[in-house]
Amino acid sequence: MADTEIQHIRLQRQHFRSVRRRQAFRQILSNASAVWGIGLTLLVLFVSLVGPWIITYQPLEVDIVRRLTAPGAQHWFGTDNFGRDILSRVVHGTRNSAQIGIVVALIASVIGLVVGLYSSMYKWLDQILMRVMDALYAFPAILLAIAIMAALGPSMQNLTICLIIVFIPAVARIVRSVAIVTREQTYIEAMEVLGASNLRIIWRHLAPNALPALVVQASFVFAESIIVEAALSFLGAGIPAPTPSLGNQLSEAKMFIFNSWWMTLFPGFALILTVLAMNLLGDGLRDMLDPHTAAAVKKPKKNKFGFRAWMPTRKGGV
Repeated sequence: MADTEIQHIRLQRQHFRSVRRRQAFRQILSNASAVWGIGLTLLVLFVSLVGPWIITYQPLEVDIVRRLTAPGAQHWFGTDNFGRDILSRVVHGTRNSAQIGIVVALIASVIGLVVGLYSSMYKWLDQILMRVMDALYAFPAILLAIAIMAALGPSMQNLTICLIIVFIPAVARIVRSVAIVTREQTYIEAMEVLGASNLRIIWRHLAPNALPALVVQASFVFAESIIVEAALSFLGAGIPAPTPSLGNQLSEAKMFIFNSWWMTLFPGFALILTVLAMNLLGDGLRDMLDPHTAAAVKKPKKNKFGFRAWMPTRKGGV
């Protein structure tokens, strides 16, 4: 009889898990931002990972005879002022940007999670860590990144370290705000009365409640790090040439923008597509993982002409 009950409980758990999977899948399909974001993100990752193995031309291969060649059958995206294949350089540049974005998002999220959680638990530590975060957050991201890169020097490793420092404050502030709200809940006070340690409260209760906001913020950090990396490379303080980067490709193309439009068009389109994919993915994740934000979004109302509003309105700010 006991074995039968255990088997019945296991079947019920499997059924509940399958129901949750179907509900999550339907929720994703019902969210247009999530669908487009996932699709475009998978496309960018596929091009970044598989593209370098498919393209026959190397990104640093110089062919002076075919310099500034328009897009055609041999060079689909044309060539630049050194005769290098732009398609190959765009694919490798997107790969470098995605690599930097992933590393920055992961490390900044982990450090920001630790800083935000411990700041919300200990007031004396909050005064120290948050003042440091406020000092970093007071500077615009691009200006702070330029200052750090001027001290470290242009390289891919230094650029990654620079962007991690730039985006830690944003993650830490988000995690801290969510953790402070969670600490005010009754069950947290009950656990403190029962003698639960601060370490247990932080990692068993505060951290899981902060994960949805952390995941959403990480997707935006990914997109913003790609933009800042491209801006720094455009200014010459990011990935040094001739290493392919979307930013330094646009920097080289500005001299030929009127005569060789393809040098600007394709790297710019790749940058827009990558950032758009991550922003759409972040919007979709926010609507699915944060029920308070999703509930704050009103349905589009009809205006006096009988048409629905294009953008939903929100209650208050984020």
